[in-house]
Amino acid sequence: MTAKRLLDLLIVLLAIPVAIPILILTALLVRWRLGSPVLFRQLRPGKHGRPFQLVKFRSMLPETDAAGLALSDEDRLPAFGRFLRSTSLDELPEIWNVLKGEMSLVGPRPLLPEYLALYSPEQARRHEVPPGLTGWAQINGRNGLSWEDKFRLDVWYVDNRSLWLDLRILMLTIVRVLKRDGISAAGKSTMPPFRGTSRLPAETEGTAE
Repeated sequence: MTAKRLLDLLIVLLAIPVAIPILILTALLVRWRLGSPVLFRQLRPGKHGRPFQLVKFRSMLPETDAAGLALSDEDRLPAFGRFLRSTSLDELPEIWNVLKGEMSLVGPRPLLPEYLALYSPEQARRHEVPPGLTGWAQINGRNGLSWEDKFRLDVWYVDNRSLWLDLRILMLTIVRVLKRDGISAAGKSTMPPFRGTSRLPAETEGTAE
């Protein structure tokens, strides 16, 4: 077991007494305000691109148009869902992914499987480490960044990772969450989908961040 994995487990176990009441309360609020299901599950690529099932609190409504197609993120994201995202409470169930070893507390955020084919070789290096609940890109702009900038910061983390850097990122994440910085791209509920480096990139809800 690596030192990083030990640090993850230690921090999660120490945080559980505080996290469990918050998880229960948030789950009840999601059930009341958004209905069932309370949890959102989706396959994401982990370390070396291996798929795992990410779990988080649902923040969007299952609204569809007359043809049965899902409406845009903006139309499906209610005020309560925006609150969950702005406070990052929707990400708390990912602690389960950390306990299972599918994620780390710190690392590049796990995005959509279909993005794998769109990465440049350099961008694909973000999968050399486990994905994280938070990461270097998240404390340096989050969804306010372009996709290229996000991936550049992810690769920087891969090349410079250390336990001290992880601790620094975790502490700065708390500050960023309290400030609610970079919650979404300009004019978007989160970010538009990543289309490859030749176009302007980004990400959707039930999708990536």
